[in-house]
Amino acid sequence: MVEINFLTESDRTCWEDLARSKDAYFNVERSDDSYERTWRRLLDDEQIRGIAARLDGKIVGIAHYLFHASVWYSGKCYLADLFVDAEVRRQGVATAMIEWVARDAQEQGTPGLYWNTLEDAPARALYDKVGKFHEGFILYTYRRGANQVSTQP
Repeated sequence: MVEINFLTESDRTCWEDLARSKDAYFNVERSDDSYERTWRRLLDDEQIRGIAARLDGKIVGIAHYLFHASVWYSGKCYLADLFVDAEVRRQGVATAMIEWVARDAQEQGTPGLYWNTLEDAPARALYDKVGKFHEGFILYTYRRGANQVSTQP
């Protein structure tokens, strides 16, 4: 049976191992300082939360999420990261974590939960079952300077 709890100080090493595995899987490079900063935020920030899923006492999955204001609703919950150790995938761990985050969001008065994933991500098989896919929606991102088009001839 999967046990899910908020991350605690004693989870640091296991959390970082899984966080680095997630980043390696998605080919993301981060500095050691970035992991330290994120860890502190997960433990100290009221709007940013981290959870761990355990099987037989061992951390096998992590999720990070945050609450934010919404123009039309009481608030929203964004599931920023969800990662399960490859050895225990397809055993209900990710589903249990999504349900746990959804319940926490509801309890915090922010019933809207959403997340993003890559179009070809293997997790789509699960996400298409537990979430609502909005066909036709396009995600845009913007980085100041990188996306600016010159208006001069």
